Amino acid sequence: MCVNYRPPLPEQLDMVLGELVDLYRDLEWAIETWKDYDAPIVRAGAGGRRELCLAGYGMVPRRHIPPGVKVFDTMNARAESVAEKRSFAPAWQRSQLCAVPMTCFYEPNYESGHAERFGIGMRDDAPFFVAGLWREWAEDGGRVAASFTQITINADQHPLMRRFHKPGDEKRALVILAPDEVDAWLHCRDRELARSFLRPFPAAAMKAWPAPQPPRKPKAARPAPPAPPENLSLF
Repeated sequence: MCVNYRPPLPEQLDMVLGELVDLYRDLEWAIETWKDYDAPIVRAGAGGRRELCLAGYGMVPRRHIPPGVKVFDTMNARAESVAEKRSFAPAWQRSQLCAVPMTCFYEPNYESGHAERFGIGMRDDAPFFVAGLWREWAEDGGRVAASFTQITINADQHPLMRRFHKPGDEKRALVILAPDEVDAWLHCRDRELARSFLRPFPAAAMKAWPAPQPPRKPKAARPAPPAPPENLSLF
């Protein structure tokens, strides 16, 4: 499962939408996406065009998990159960399909004997799309916010993706869409046909590399308490 990825930079949106855009002047997102971060997704727009919006990473945002319910993660939806799981089934049944643009995603690699973060992307460094689902939430003040999840498939036999995750764990991979299938996926309204898109991406078109996280900045040290005053006795 993928819980962290790098979306395209705002100035790369022209490549993502397939047309010249000026939207990035009004949108902002973090360099890396984590749970509940806002990031760009692409949905089916009017006239067969691609529609871009910002959505929260995770189908059920933490703020919408009822009090008393154990916090759970919904960044990834398994293709095998997407039609049954309560968090994803309504969006799947309504064909609320999206494509998640990114330049790479991150997975743990244990080949050295301990977990090392690797980046995974296209061999030519091009942005690419991952198949996903989206939904909307009513927020305070009448605002409507979107959220999304990524769809994953088994990768036990994938030449590249089987290298990741803990030894003995099932290997999983994001569903990377072929560039010429992105629009067909977005506009697909046949659920059985949609399943035909959920297949492995050719390993020969991908690459992986060590990508350690930058060291965290140390917390600022608390200022030392003021020194006690010298003897100021009046006597």
